[in-house]
Amino acid sequence: MIQRIQSIFLLLVAICMALMLGFDIWQKVSVADGEVVRLDAYYLTHFQMEEATDPTPTNIVEQQAAWYIAILASLAAVVALYSIFRYDNRLLQIKLGALNSLLIGVSFVAAMYLQYKGEEMLVTGASGEHLTGFYLPVAALLFNMLANRFIRKDEALVRSADRFR
Repeated sequence: MIQRIQSIFLLLVAICMALMLGFDIWQKVSVADGEVVRLDAYYLTHFQMEEATDPTPTNIVEQQAAWYIAILASLAAVVALYSIFRYDNRLLQIKLGALNSLLIGVSFVAAMYLQYKGEEMLVTGASGEHLTGFYLPVAALLFNMLANRFIRKDEALVRSADRFR
């Protein structure tokens, strides 16, 4: 039932979490040292650049796995897509929405934790910058909240209609 507004919001949740897999979440650049620390959904990477204008890594100094962010984001996208097709069971959709909020929140907290660890890897006067991948879970949480609101609204409408019979 894609014509329902909550289905559109759930689809936007799935898209945001899927896009998080492809975008960088955070990075910190030290131009003086020619070093960069970058966080994406798979790795927290500390590398050296050959030139300040060329952002491609030439020498990886340290790399930590962050695959659990990718797994959580993928699970959140799958749960949102599954929830779209469970339109006949609104109570299950509400539970799946709560689970999805938990998955998105944990992936966001994991990204924040790795960002903190990345700050320690490269100690400079400047702070790192949040990239597109940082804001996608925030948007997904907002869309998930709106979807849950409209699912509850539908459930209340159905219950009020059952009362009159």
